[in-house]
Parts: sequence; structure tokens; C-alpha cells
Amino acid sequence: MFFFEDVGGDVVVWANRGGGKTFMGAVATLLDLIFKPGIQVRILGGSLDQSSRMYRYLLELMERPMFKPMLLGRATQKRIELRNGSAVEILSQSEKAVRGQRVHKLRCDEVELFDEAVWGAAQLVTRSGYCGETYVRGCVEAFSTMHQPFGLMHRLVKRFGDHGGSRDARVLRWGALDVIATCDDRYDCEGCLLWEDCGGVAKSATGFIPVEDLMDQKLRISEQMWSSEMLCQEPRRVDCVYPSFDSRVGGRHVCCKDEGALLVGGSGEYMGGMDFGLRSPTVMLWGVFYAGEDGRSRVHIFDELIRSDHTLEKIISLMQGKGKAGECLSWIGVDPAGNQRNGQTGLTDIQVLKKAGYRIRWKRSLISEGVEFLRRYFDQDLITIDPRCEGLISALASYHFDPKRIELESPVKDGADHACDALRYLIINAGGVGGGVRQTNYM
Repeated sequence: MFFFEDVGGDVVVWANRGGGKTFMGAVATLLDLIFKPGIQVRILGGSLDQSSRMYRYLLELMERPMFKPMLLGRATQKRIELRNGSAVEILSQSEKAVRGQRVHKLRCDEVELFDEAVWGAAQLVTRSGYCGETYVRGCVEAFSTMHQPFGLMHRLVKRFGDHGGSRDARVLRWGALDVIATCDDRYDCEGCLLWEDCGGVAKSATGFIPVEDLMDQKLRISEQMWSSEMLCQEPRRVDCVYPSFDSRVGGRHVCCKDEGALLVGGSGEYMGGMDFGLRSPTVMLWGVFYAGEDGRSRVHIFDELIRSDHTLEKIISLMQGKGKAGECLSWIGVDPAGNQRNGQTGLTDIQVLKKAGYRIRWKRSLISEGVEFLRRYFDQDLITIDPRCEGLISALASYHFDPKRIELESPVKDGADHACDALRYLIINAGGVGGGVRQTNYM
């Protein structure tokens, strides 16, 4: 007997609104049910209605004469079972519904709308096993558009697309121009509303979205929404704290530089920025201030240390293991709250750093002042970050205001704030914001 392996693995499907991703998920489910006897598939949507959409497509496919005899009994509104033992069921968007599952494949539709706790629970429900003669890898498949640069889908694409992830995770992406229908002689390319995006591709296209529909949709929505939700380019940044930050490696702000070479001629210095935490991450950044060719001061962040559940003493030991980067700091900019005494040791975080031999700077300023100051650094391309600082890069791209409460001037504290605060302390303690700098000397 021959055995085959399903070499699938986790998949992230990023596609435009109306681009057929939900239907394709239903087709993939149908093929699994037919050709992998005994496979267990579950469909989980951002809402029960979203789960039902993929399932309804599947029901319509199963009603076709060639597939209907394969059914075991009648298909219900939530479950389909085949004579070969395969089954699919839809789940509601709740931790309770997800946690009790043990299935081969979990297909998640519109993950951008998922509750974070439900998504976390969903990662542990899959299990590999033989389905007939095929060994099926347990996997999670995520289908969605991408609405926000700080959303779940954005993080998945960045994790699996840019920086790797699980060993077989893949990102499949298509946009409206990939599924556009043939553009006939009614439309002339010259002066066409879609020309800037299409460039004539639609004249030989074979997709299913009518050209006139895309024209109408482009007129109805903003350029940012068209770019992110229809062309599947970088998502809208209207709620980002640092909208001009370019997170692409090799772009305006993320690039490799020899930090030592930047100090030639004694024109700069090494410095750090730290945000204290315990259960939340403690973040330490290393940077170098230097004079650019135009004489303006610039900063390059070349290393980071991000750890949760570590005491400050443990963080310091890790900092000192950084070699030259740890030894040559002129100063570290920190949160003024570091002056609060620890109830057990009686020492403040700043005193602990001083005891370890570090010179500390801190100044009081409003968060909005520091944010605006750092924005100018990004807007004027006065700051660059080494690609190794993945935590900081991800945080800057996802740091955002609450889109539902536009009256709030403080960014959302959902994890990205820690690395961003460390960078803010580094920048504002170099001068230019708030009151005078408080500086402590080596002990």
C-alpha cells in the first residue's frame, strides 16, 4: 500500500474585497472532504455570519449531482458529513466553541475581525494524522483582507511573509487587478480611471469582476481604502501614531549601517533608551547620534533587547553581554517613573542602573510632545533602524490611536507602546522636548 503526504502546512490568504477568497476556501474544503477520507475540517469566521458564508458556498457545491450521492444523510445548517467519514462543521466566534476541537484543518475567514483570545485558542486545535492513504498535516489557514496596519492580518503577513514563521507557512496574495474581467472595446485605456493601477493588463485578463464595478468602487472610496482593501498594498495608516514610518527593509527608515563608522571624527556618541517593565516587556534600545553630510544631527538605532518577566538586574546582565554596544553608552534615556522606589529593594530603577555603572538621563514631557518630536524625525528622514531590530520595527508600524475614540490623544497601550516609548525616551533626552534634562553620573 502506498501512502502520500499532504504537504500543506499553515497558509495566510490575503486578497481583496470580493476577490473570491471565501469561495476558494469552500472549494478547498470540498476537495479535502472528497480526497482525504476521514478528514475533519472546521470553519471559523470573524463572526458566525462570516463562518456561514463559506459554509453556504460549500452547501451549494454539495447539491450538484456529482457530489450529492457522497453525503451521509442530510447536510444540516452547521455540519456536513460524507460517506467516507470526512466531516466539516462551522464554529461560532468564541473561545468555548474553539477550545474543545481536535481537527486536521481549521479554516479561518476574515481573521481581521477575530477576537484576539479566540485566535490564540485556535492555534492549538489542529492535529496531524492519516486520512485514508494520505498523511494530513494539521494546519490553520487564515483568509482575510487587510484593513489596518495594527490588525491581526497585518501581523500574520509580516510574520510569515517577511520574517518567516512556522516552517511551511506561506502567504498567498491577490488583488482586484488579478481577478478583473476582460476589458472590452467599450473602454479606452487613455484617460481610464483604472489606468494608473491596471496599465492595460485588463485587456487580456480572464477574471470575474466586471471593469465597470471596479471603476464605480474606486470612485466611492478613498485612495487609501482602494490601495489597501482592493489592491492589497500596505494598509491604511490613518490611525497610526507614526504614519510616515517606512517599515520596508531598504526603505527610508530601515537599513543596515556600520554604527562605528558613523562616529568617525568624534562627531557623535552612543546612547540608549529604556522602558521599564516586568510582566510587560522591558525594552532597551541602542543607538548612535551622528552628523549627516548636510550637518544635521541624525540617529541610527542598531540593536534592541526586549524581555518580559525579567527583573531589571537580569536585564542589566543581558545588556552587559552585548559587548561593545553595552560598554560604550554615553547615557540611557529612561521613563521618569523610574524614580519610584521598589517596595522590596527600596531602590528605584534608576538607582539600580546607576549602581551598574550607567549614566541616566530623564526629563518630564507630555506623551503628545514626545510623539510629535519623534514624528518630525521620521518625516525628515533623520532616523534609521537596523533590520535586526524586528521588535521595534513591528511596534512602530502598529502603534496606533483608538479609531473609535478620536477625542483621545494618547495612543493605545496594546503592547506596541513599550518599544515606542523606549525610542521616545532616547530621542527626547537628546534635547528639544519638555523641561531640562535630569542627568545622573557614574557612581
